[in-house]
Amino acid sequence: MLDADVLLFTITDLKQYAYCARILYYQACLPDVRPMTYKMQAGVDAHERERKRAERRSPGMYGDLDGERRFDVPVQSAALGLTGQIDEVVITPTELAPVDYKLAQRVGDHFKLQLAAYALLLEETFRTTVRRGFIYLMTSRKTHEVKITPKLRQQVQQALAEMHAIVEREQMPAPTDWRQRCADCEFRRFCNDV
Repeated sequence: MLDADVLLFTITDLKQYAYCARILYYQACLPDVRPMTYKMQAGVDAHERERKRAERRSPGMYGDLDGERRFDVPVQSAALGLTGQIDEVVITPTELAPVDYKLAQRVGDHFKLQLAAYALLLEETFRTTVRRGFIYLMTSRKTHEVKITPKLRQQVQQALAEMHAIVEREQMPAPTDWRQRCADCEFRRFCNDV
């Protein structure tokens, strides 16, 4: 049972923070302003369709990893302050691997960070070490293996600390350095400095 005072971020919050820290700020500090965009709804719809396809898909798409497949696996950690739902987890006698489905053209660093966070949550839940995970790009139907490195683990911890600081101070962070991301952002009209 979690303490009511424990602030839990979702894994999606972490991914969004890594994409642009302001998205987390708007979500956490101004929760009633988020509009639903066509792109967001398309992602939700694609995940629902992909879940049905995934059950029929051969596990061979994960290379040498072949085992029991569980879908929509809930995970949570008070110690990390994170909660989420993993699209798919492959379980073998010697390994656990999270699989995250993405409606994207390429594997971005924010997706890798999200996958690493899933790995940390699985490690705590199952008391094991997760060495790798997979990102499945729905548009190209290709799977990309991601090693869960010490550097990636540290990036998750650092991001979580920075996220807590944003929420505690309620201070808007600087915009992303990648301004092309702003073109499709649902919060673009709130950022008057980009």
